[in-house]
Amino acid sequence: MKGREFAFRKWHSLLGVIPVGIFLMQHLVVNHFATNGAASFNKAAHFMESLPFRIVLETFVIFLPLLYHAVYGLYIAFTAKNNVSSYGYFRNWMFMLQRYTGVFTLIFVSWHVWETRVQAALGQKVNFDMMQNILDNPFMFAFYVVGVVSAIFHFANGLWSFFISWGITVSPRSQRISTYVTMMLFLALSFVGIRALLAFVDPQLANM
Repeated sequence: MKGREFAFRKWHSLLGVIPVGIFLMQHLVVNHFATNGAASFNKAAHFMESLPFRIVLETFVIFLPLLYHAVYGLYIAFTAKNNVSSYGYFRNWMFMLQRYTGVFTLIFVSWHVWETRVQAALGQKVNFDMMQNILDNPFMFAFYVVGVVSAIFHFANGLWSFFISWGITVSPRSQRISTYVTMMLFLALSFVGIRALLAFVDPQLANM
């Protein structure tokens, strides 16, 4: 049983990085085209929509891995206990934040898929105007900011765990370096994500 749970956790960690984490970064890059104007974002979004075998790619490369990561992540979030003795005060806080951001990210992603992907299937066009209308509401803008930052933190901090789970960072020194690298990644991607959100609301703010 322990061996099976260990395997489940390793797959959970792997799928959180490949392909879910890679898709997150790609999604942030596409959204960042909004900083160059509506036409630039619409062109990038249209390119993604016109990919061959898009439904197959979305199902097997995004939605199914994301579903497994989310379901097993909820199991971890509601059954795992903080481990102060093994990781210390800072890492214990990071572990706790990993659980909270995981739950919130699941709520945010579900809502975002409903507002965009599901609405597109019902005939609406996913473009700059759609996102602008969504984010024009101050509450929704705040929700998206928290959701994007939560998703990025969950990915960046999860990357730290992934390196350990897969034997990439074994020594305390390598794990310390990994902490700095993953936190810098968190800050960089958060800048990209928030700048993109601002571009939908006020392009001048995004380019300050």
